[in-house]
Formats: sequence, structure tokens, C-alpha cells
Amino acid sequence: MSFLKARNPKLAVYLTTLLLIACGTQKQTFTKKNIKTSQKLIGIEFSKQKIDTLYGYLERNKKAYDSLRKYRIANEVFPAILFDPKPSGFQIPTFNDTVSTWTVSDNVPMPDSRSEIAFFTIPKLASLIKNKKITCLELTQFYLDRLKKYSPKLECTITITEELALERARQLDKELAQGQYRGILHGIPYGVKDLMSVKGYPTTWGSEPYKTQRIEETATVVERLDDAGGILVAKLVSGALARGDVWFGGKTRNPWDVSKGASGSSAGSGSATSAGLVPFALGTETLGSITSPSSKNGITGLRPTYGRVSRHGVMSLSWSMDKVGPMCRNAEDCAIVFSIIQGKDEKDKTTTSIPFSFDPTLDIKTLKVAYLKDDIEKDTTKGKSNLLKAMTTFKKMGIQPTPVSLPIDVPYDGFDIILRSESGAFFDELVRSGEVDVMVEQHKRSRANSLRQSRFIPAVEYLQANRHRQVLIEKMHQIMKDYDVLISPSFGNRQLVITNLTGHPVIAIPTGLDDEKLPTSLTLVGNLYDEGKILLLAKYFQEVTEYEELHPEGYD
Repeated sequence: MSFLKARNPKLAVYLTTLLLIACGTQKQTFTKKNIKTSQKLIGIEFSKQKIDTLYGYLERNKKAYDSLRKYRIANEVFPAILFDPKPSGFQIPTFNDTVSTWTVSDNVPMPDSRSEIAFFTIPKLASLIKNKKITCLELTQFYLDRLKKYSPKLECTITITEELALERARQLDKELAQGQYRGILHGIPYGVKDLMSVKGYPTTWGSEPYKTQRIEETATVVERLDDAGGILVAKLVSGALARGDVWFGGKTRNPWDVSKGASGSSAGSGSATSAGLVPFALGTETLGSITSPSSKNGITGLRPTYGRVSRHGVMSLSWSMDKVGPMCRNAEDCAIVFSIIQGKDEKDKTTTSIPFSFDPTLDIKTLKVAYLKDDIEKDTTKGKSNLLKAMTTFKKMGIQPTPVSLPIDVPYDGFDIILRSESGAFFDELVRSGEVDVMVEQHKRSRANSLRQSRFIPAVEYLQANRHRQVLIEKMHQIMKDYDVLISPSFGNRQLVITNLTGHPVIAIPTGLDDEKLPTSLTLVGNLYDEGKILLLAKYFQEVTEYEELHPEGYD
């Protein structure tokens, strides 16, 4: 601060003032002059008389902040005000649960080269297991070996849960020998982003201050996958505190080009699934963290409706925006995994009991589909030509999409206040303790810097941003209420920001490779609680194309 004071005394004064007020430091005091200067940050100017009356109030506020900090709040405690994505007059869809069971084929042969198994879909792997062409233990060891071989190159794994995985595999083999089959995930290995706690193993959140942290409970989503017969083989890298692909151990690599990052923050889930180190993985998204790594690594990622999947045992970044979803080989795999992890959880008050409906027999020509015509035509990303080809494919499938536009006259630049305020609250102790200073990245756009600046966001602006968010929810509903699916570019427009704020589900699907031989994608947006329609259209698209079957070289 001394350097800043020499360069810009006024700036130093009001930053110091707000730090004192926000952080409640008792060893120093602030003056009325400090208050006058600090008004510049929030764009308000009070008279000298008003500042006189404010002074005592702000002192009392500081004492109140100190009193709050005397009581520790557990990670799983949500604010009393919970986000509800439903717009005014919204009717919750009535679905029949059509995915209680999944059919497993008896006719999948073992490949000539066992390495081909690495890129098998869940139904293919399930067929091998159920028909005893490979044991759960053999399949688990196969993926453990791949994780050990390629993880150092990709920097995608934080913890290989070998002991747990092998014990589970032996147990599931015994059950199968006794005629007990848990379903399509019986014996299928998987990985999870290391924001999800697993009893007996570190949960590092990808960040130096937490790299030895152990949370001695298992996240609900992991419990549900385990109950269904899944075998956890790895905790995969999250970018530090759910940002980017840089973590305390390095930078997670894109298997298509290891000179590039895997994108984040579900970087490890994207990289490992793409390289065939796991059949599928779980990721989380607040503002693109499933969509982006799925797109950049050439896999299929489903970000469900807000509140569809429990976040109990999962690190919070933004209570009103976080979601958990599957990152898989294709849309059908996403549907399978989602059907298991979704649903009401008493440990997460935001979850719902609305059934998940996925009907592969539905005629896709009956779907009402819209597309962002202007956004697609104005797309400047390297994937534009592939996006245009995909639109042609949809039309050949019998889809005749209607052009629509995203909401306008909305203060988009102000919405980041919501995420930053909520993350600042969750990591309050990290910032006040100074431990935030040991995070690997400390630049202007780093998570560490974002957490520091969150202390300077007024509560009034946070609430105003959420009021504008409600307006956005209503405007988005007016667009989506007449359609089942909205086709959008994955990047280069406001779709990603909007749908994360409104809670709409999306699925990112591969559309081929660009001129640099890197994956491209498009995104399908669905109505609230109706993941089934976007999964269905994605599945049919993937049946008439082969983009999801493309894999990076060098991982045989």
C-alpha cells in the first residue's frame, strides 16, 4: 500500500478505508475524510453533514462484521435466500420417468486390440461387463494403468483412488457372479472433478491453500454413482478454486495439443475423458466450466438445469449459479449418467424431485427448434464453418429451425457482481487470513485477485444485479416458451452467460475439427427441467455424424 500511496494518495486512502470497513480491522481507524474519498468507488456523493451522521453508523457496522466472524460457518451452509430459476407463471413440466432402466446389449464383442476399449461408450462397456467378456477388476485396472501412464503428460489427475477402486471392482465381480447386477453402470470406472469430496481422500479444490484438505464425507453425486455400480478411479483436476486450467501442480493439457491448456475449470474431467483415461467424468459449471472444457477437448458435456443435481459435498463458488453435470463420450452417455445423479437430495435444499424423461423413440421432427441466426452468421470463431455444416445437417434430419434473438436491453456487464460477491462470501476466511496470497496465480484476472476485489462490492449492488437477473429470466422465458430446443454457438455470444444466470440446461456437442485440428462444438439450450429434449436431439445428431467418435492421437 505504501507504493500505491506514493503513486496515487487518494486511491490509497479510499482503498484503505474500504478495507478497514469491509474487513473489520480493529488496530486501525478510519476518518470522515476517508469516507468522503471512498464515495468515488460507488459513485455517490454525500454532504459533509450526511457524512457526519454516517460515521458512527459505519463504526457500528465494523463491530457487527467482527461479531459475525466469531462464528464459523460450515461449507455446506447455503444463504437463507435461495435462488429460484422459475419465471413468473412457469408451469413445471409433467414427465413420466422413462429412464428407470437402460437396455444393455448382449452382442458387443471384445475388440481385437484391448486399447480400443478406452474409447468405448458406457453401453458398450456395460455389455462387456454384463456378459462377462471382461471383469470389473480387469476393466478398472485397464483405466488405472492409463491414468498412471498419461496423467503426467496431461497433468489432469490430482489423486488416483486405486485402493478404493480395486476393492470396489472385486466386490462388484462377486455380486455379478452371484447374479446381482446393479444396472448399466455396474463395474464402469469414472472420475470426478476435485471439488467433490470423497471420504478418505484429499479434496484440494485445485488450490495451494487446500492441497492437504480432507473432507471426511462423500458427495451425494459420488454416492449415487457408487450405488449404481460405478467405480471411482480418480479425482481429476479443477482449476484453482474453479477457475481456468491452472492448479497448484501445473496446467492441465489438452490431449489434442499438449502445448495448449484443457480449458477450465473442469479441466481434468475434460482432458481425461477425451484421452480415454476414464469413460466419463463429473464436472461443475458456474459460468462455462462444463461447456468450455467439453468443447475444447472434443467430448459431450451436459450442464443440467439449476437445482437438478445435488451439490452436497461439492465446493461452492456461487450458491445461485453452481451446477454439477456429466462429461462423456456422447449424448446417450450423458443421459445415462444424468439419470443416476439427478433428483431430490435432502442435504441440498435447491434440488427438485421433478422426474427426468428421455424417450429415444420420440420423433425428432416433432421438436420445436429455434436457432440464433444472427449469432451464427456473425460468429468469428474458428469453428464457424463446422457450425454452418451442423446447421445443414439438422435440416437434413428434418429440423426446420426458427430464427430468434437473445434478450437485449439488459445490463450484462453488471451480472458478474453476483458470482464475485457469492464467491467472496464463501472464501471470506481465505482472504482475511492472507492465505489467498499463496495461490499460484496472482495476476489481474486470477481467482485470488477476484476474491480480494469482492470485498469492495456493495450489498446494494449485489441485490440490484439480482433484480436485473429476474428481468433476464422473464425475457429468456418469453423466447424459450414456444420452443423445445435452441441452437447456439458455444462461444462468441451471450448465451453462456445468460443460461448460467437463468438456470437453463445446455449440452455442448462436438462438430468436428478446425484448421488447427482442434475440436469445435455447438450448444443446444433446453427449457427448465427438460434436459430430455436437448439430449434427444444431440443423440440423433450424433447418430448421423461421427464427430463424437474422433479421438486425439497418441493415446492408444
